[in-house]
Amino acid sequence: MNFNLFTFARKINRPLLLDGAMGSLLQQKGVKSEGKLWTALANIQKPNLVLSIHKSYIKAGADIITTNTFRTNPVAVKTQSKINFKEFVLESVKLAKNAAKGNNVIIAGSNAPAEDCYQINRTVSKKELKYNHKHHIDELMKNGCDFILNETQSHFDEIKIICDYCYRENIPYVLSLLIDNKMNILSGENSLEVIRFIKNRNPICIGFNCMPLSVFDKLSNHIRINFNWGLYLNLGLEGNFGGKIVSSVSPDAYASFIEKYVVKKPSFIGSCCGSNPNHIKKIKAMLDAKFSN
Repeated sequence: MNFNLFTFARKINRPLLLDGAMGSLLQQKGVKSEGKLWTALANIQKPNLVLSIHKSYIKAGADIITTNTFRTNPVAVKTQSKINFKEFVLESVKLAKNAAKGNNVIIAGSNAPAEDCYQINRTVSKKELKYNHKHHIDELMKNGCDFILNETQSHFDEIKIICDYCYRENIPYVLSLLIDNKMNILSGENSLEVIRFIKNRNPICIGFNCMPLSVFDKLSNHIRINFNWGLYLNLGLEGNFGGKIVSSVSPDAYASFIEKYVVKKPSFIGSCCGSNPNHIKKIKAMLDAKFSN
């Protein structure tokens, strides 16, 4: 299904609503984080729980749900599991498709950085990076995702690999950036330089995720948003990435924050670490009130 999120958002006269956190919510529900796999094992060990979370986001109003594949990529899986990464992807996409059945819902295939999102130094080769992203993206699309959500990307070498591959293979994709307080990605390049590169590789949208609200406020003043874009921000406690991530931003407060950016016409909006369906429900209510006339 090749489509344009921006066009669809305009057709329904409002931003599309992306779901919220999966991994941190699974942790809160008792799923143990398994090192580099994080909560990927839940796709196989607790599929009904993953399915119920997908359904809860759909019930809250999500137009897009994201597969629980944030850590099913080859680099992560080979270090910690005897299960082939393809089985993880297959089961995750299957759960998302089952949840979406009977609903007009788009499925985003989550493709994360090959290594930890907040890791600055690279430990895998360029060859491994290329293999990791090519094969993970291919499996997500083969199993039925509507587009690839390359999220929390913050290393320019990976961003180039992902964008060049999706552009060359005509794969619908969003590239979502993690930006630091200095307005750079973790590999050091300024966000303006990175955005210019991505725009030339024909993404559906450029996203911004997993940064605190204060950093996105600063970013919005640093860049000119003259492209298709979306956001889903980190609502977890800062510095809490080593343990359970819980929300430090209420659903009402987050909806109010998002409302001030609706005027900039995002193609999609959602929430990231620490969020839950109540955050999506509040955003949906805000959008309904704003676009009902």
